[in-house]
Amino acid sequence: MPIVMKVAGLALDEKSHAPIVVLKDETGNRVLPIVIGLVEASAIAATLEGVEFPRPMTHDLMASLLKQLDATLERIEVTDLLNDTFYATLHIRRKRSAQLITVDARPSDSIALALRTGATILVDEQVFEKVAKTPEGPKASGDDLAGLDDEVFGKYKM
Repeated sequence: MPIVMKVAGLALDEKSHAPIVVLKDETGNRVLPIVIGLVEASAIAATLEGVEFPRPMTHDLMASLLKQLDATLERIEVTDLLNDTFYATLHIRRKRSAQLITVDARPSDSIALALRTGATILVDEQVFEKVAKTPEGPKASGDDLAGLDDEVFGKYKM
């Protein structure tokens, strides 16, 4: 069963200095850190900080296309973890036909788009199970981050 999550913040991996988006469930008991690319981290950070650009960035363009095509992003879902790679899907609803379209996407792009459109962010239960079974675990474990308040993450500046 998918679990509703929110973006708790962005952090940097201490060793690699790779950006990490941190998802937290509504109770704060479950935390999922996902290593992402610098460009996607910039897109997420800009949205979290309310930064608007004079010209649309890629995720703004995607949100605009959805609107122009009379479709809505209902939810994004982090669906799997295979070989240390997270997978996600976009669930897009065409308004006129009510058709639901599912599109394969990277979690980082999905999260950036969800933040721009107000879509729900979900993580499948099996993802948490797989993360728990990973020998090295994520760079920042859910247990290490679960008790932290949102303010601890601070602003992620690019």
